[in-house]
This record gives sequence, structure tokens and C-alpha cells, in this order.
Amino acid sequence: MDTFKDKAGDEGGLDPPVPQQPEDVRAALLHEIGHQVSMAGDLSQLVEQIVQMTQRSLNSAASSVLLLDKSTNELVFEIARGSAGSALKQVRMSINSGIAGWVARHHRPLIINDVSSDERFYKKVDSNTGFITRSIMCAPLIVRSDLIGVIEVLNKNDLSDFNEHDLETLESVAATAAIALENTRLHESVVAGYKATIRTLAAAIDAKDPYTRGHSERVTNYALLGGAGLKMPRKEMEMLEYGGILHDVGKIGIPDAVLLKPSSLTDAERDIIRRHPAIGAEIISGVPFLADARQLVMYHHERYDGKGYPYGLKGKDIPPSARLVAIADAYDSMTTDRAYRRALTVDYALGELLNNSGTQFCPTAVEVFVAEIKAKAGLLQH
Repeated sequence: MDTFKDKAGDEGGLDPPVPQQPEDVRAALLHEIGHQVSMAGDLSQLVEQIVQMTQRSLNSAASSVLLLDKSTNELVFEIARGSAGSALKQVRMSINSGIAGWVARHHRPLIINDVSSDERFYKKVDSNTGFITRSIMCAPLIVRSDLIGVIEVLNKNDLSDFNEHDLETLESVAATAAIALENTRLHESVVAGYKATIRTLAAAIDAKDPYTRGHSERVTNYALLGGAGLKMPRKEMEMLEYGGILHDVGKIGIPDAVLLKPSSLTDAERDIIRRHPAIGAEIISGVPFLADARQLVMYHHERYDGKGYPYGLKGKDIPPSARLVAIADAYDSMTTDRAYRRALTVDYALGELLNNSGTQFCPTAVEVFVAEIKAKAGLLQH
């Protein structure tokens, strides 16, 4: 950010560095946190960014956010940065312990520049991590009078004391961060509710046929495995998860006499079955958060050579996520029992995917999917 850089002067030279004022540091930090809030994908990512920026701006050796677990009345190190970071992530401490606990109980910020002289200091954290705390500054994270945790910074890198300007900066960060963290947590709770609902719906559809029970969940897991191998962005992985779960939701509109028919389908019945992608896309069309997943539901039976349905899309005209779910769907169908045959082996199913690469399936997606399945199988064997 420009706040931290020298700027060229009007005469073509460099202006002499202007010492940062505490208000400038605070404003820059809050601006950056506000920007990161809009970019963060989940709670842990947001906490990581807040901790990183706070540590850097206050020139501290370590920083951490401890969130309150109300069920146990403990403070949990959600994210910690510094030499003891990885160890601190495993630590839980009672709200009745330590300086952080005191701040949490009293809802008041605190500076202790010599922890060795303060009886509230919780020495067990240092003994567990090997980190040596000299000074600590801590502020509560409060939303609408409700404590959600604390944020703390430890040891200034230049060995100076924390001061009131530093504390004002940390309090400002805490106020902004608390609202951002709570909003993100509420959003994650709503999303979790959505996922539970659509998983229940998919499971109900799968359960109509004993041979497809759990199919949608397995297809989703396989598709996500392939998506990770393809290094799909977070947003696409989210769409892959929703679309994978719901890819067969349109079968709810197919008569059981056709859907569960044990013998071969007639051409007319096959045409009825082929309506399920369009029916599924229509079912979820009114749900805003599933807008991106709709195309996956619609196109998961398209073929790479253009001979699929419902629209006969070809090659790269088929969305990448739909190409991947087509592979995951076929793989699960081959590797599970069906009324007309026993499950095929993993090696046989992977061979079939490779044999149909470039015709039925996207070659790139098949290559990555096969590699990921083999890698997973290798891990399970050890």
C-alpha cells in the first residue's frame, strides 16, 4: 500500500521519508482489513489475514486470535503467527487463565510490558511452545456486547514497550475484526445449513433405488478430488460441491416406473430419463446461491465429442465442472453394484475412462482424475 512506500517528489527526486503517525498506521491497517474481509473465503482465512496484518503493522514478534468456545468456556488459538505458531494452534485455555482470559472476562484491553512481574501471566503456553514472552498487548473481540474472543500481540521486534498508541490501534482492529469474524461465522453457518438441506434432498432421491444409495455424495467427493488435482479456484470447487450433490435432482420428476425399471428401457423411456438434467436445472433455478451450479446440473450428461444430451454440447463448450462430474458419475456407476451386474474393479473403471478419453470424456480431466484416484488408492494401501 502507498502508506508504507516513499513517493516521488514533484522535482523528480524522492521526498524524504515522513515518519508514520499512529493514526496513519491505524487507518491503513483498518482499510486493509476491510479490503481483506471482502476477499476472504472462510473464517480461518480471514483470521489468518487479520493476524498477519496486525503483527506486521505493530512490529511484533508474534500475534494470535483466540476465539471463545462457549460450550467449554475456553479460549482456542484459532490462528497464531510467529515462531510458536504451529504449536499454539493446538492450545486451549480456560477463560479463567492468563492475561488473555482476564481481558476476555473483563471486556477490557490490556498492556503488560513485563509479564514476569504479572501474576496473571499463563506460563504454560511458553513452556509448551518454547516461545519466550516478554510483553503482551491484548484486546477483546466484542460484537453487540457479546464476547467472541481476543486478539493479542507479543514482543515488539525492536525490544521497545507497547504504548497507548499501539493499544488504540489494536482496539480499532479488534472492533473491526470482531464484526467481520462474526459475519463470516454467521455466513458459514447459513451455508452449512444450505449444504445439509441439499444433501438431505439428494439422499432422498438416491434412496428411491437401493443401488444408487449414496451415489450423489460419492460423485461429489470424486469430483472434488479431481477438482483439487486440477487446482480449481475456491469458487469453482464450491460450485462443484453443490452441483455434484444435486446433479441427479431432476430424477425426482421421472416416474418410478421408468426410473426403477429392472429391464431394458424403450426408446421412449430413454427419452424420459434424458429429461432429468433439464428438470433438475429448472428445480434449482429459483435458488440464488445455486445459480452457478445450475449449469453443472444441466450439462453433466454432455459428451466431449458432442454426442451427449440434452444439447449436444462439444469439447470446451461444456463447462469444466460439468466435464468433471460426468467422469465422477461414470466412475461411481462402474464401481458400485447395479441390479444387472456386480461392481467393476477400480482398475477396470479407470481403464474405461482412459479408453473413452477424447470421445465421451475430456482428456485433461480424465488424466488428472485417474492420477488422483490412483494416488488415493496408493495411500489407502499403506
